Amino acid sequence: MFKPIDLYSLSFNPFDKIGKEWFLITAKKEKKVNTMTASWGALGHLWNKDIIIAFIRPQRYTKQFIDESECFTLSFFEDHHKELSYLGTKSGKDEDKIANVNFHVTEIENLPTFEEAKDVFLIKKLYVSKFEKENFLYSNLYDKNYPNDDLHYIYIGEITGVYTHE
Repeated sequence: MFKPIDLYSLSFNPFDKIGKEWFLITAKKEKKVNTMTASWGALGHLWNKDIIIAFIRPQRYTKQFIDESECFTLSFFEDHHKELSYLGTKSGKDEDKIANVNFHVTEIENLPTFEEAKDVFLIKKLYVSKFEKENFLYSNLYDKNYPNDDLHYIYIGEITGVYTHE
């Protein structure tokens, strides 16, 4: 069972939580849920709001779900690295990858997440843009991260709630 917690009561290292432990970005389109693993992101304060910044490549199936939704979730886990790795390398377009890792979809405030999650952030989209090749100040960053010219879309979202699994 998930219970709401105060965002300001959280105590974790965002560099570990995002970059090393990873998280799932999840949305619902019509009645179907799709998710993807992410290891790039940021937490902060912008426009007088507590926000997240998430990055999604254009070919990711989950992008369609995020684009068609007003809100989405970020789900953080403990001890599920193998499952998150699988969810990050398979497409929900090709298989029921959620069932294949034996995760169970549940909802918090009508937004999809997973019973196996430890912490869940509810996110309301505020801004979407795309990285542009000509704006990279160092070509080696572009060359290393975008050999296929598949520049990420940038999603800035307001954190509207945080829940933890009891």
